[in-house]
Amino acid sequence: MIKKMAAVMVGSLLLGVGINVFLVPHHLLDGGMIGLGLIAKYVWHVHAGLTMIVLSVPLYAAAWFYYRPFFYNSLHGLLFSSWMIDVLSVLRGVVVLDPLPSAVIGGMLVGAGIGLMLREETSTGGTDLLAQFIARWTNWNVGIIIFVIDACIISAGSMIIDSVPFVHSLVVVTVVGAVTTMLTREKTMGV
Repeated sequence: MIKKMAAVMVGSLLLGVGINVFLVPHHLLDGGMIGLGLIAKYVWHVHAGLTMIVLSVPLYAAAWFYYRPFFYNSLHGLLFSSWMIDVLSVLRGVVVLDPLPSAVIGGMLVGAGIGLMLREETSTGGTDLLAQFIARWTNWNVGIIIFVIDACIISAGSMIIDSVPFVHSLVVVTVVGAVTTMLTREKTMGV
């Protein structure tokens, strides 16, 4: 339990820093619920973390009815990481880099945060939770599933928001997927 809570805290901190310091200043997207939260932030100027919680409700309802261990293992990850994303928004502008290095560093931090949580059988919920369901049913690597979902979300986001640089967001998703895959290669949820 201590390892799981440590993974949630460290992973959420990495997510919050990666998103606020490196992605948001350049209007870069990630995939999953984080990407959907960022799209909502860029379009409606709402809190990305809070949006992640609201959008995750249907997946958590499904988890409650079909596989409660996922529900229990992910709920605290969702709540704490969403809170850290919103709380650490004060860090925006602390580091100023060009978009490409920001995409790579931000992707590494977000991927490491997600990967650390997944290794301890917890997650940020949302589409990570969906990816865990799919991995359990198919025995595919969670990181690869997350990459496919993420690529779809940034593609949609780049069509909705003109200021989102698609290529740099694709770099973010690729790096997030690679780092998550490396950290979860030996251990997948339920396997």
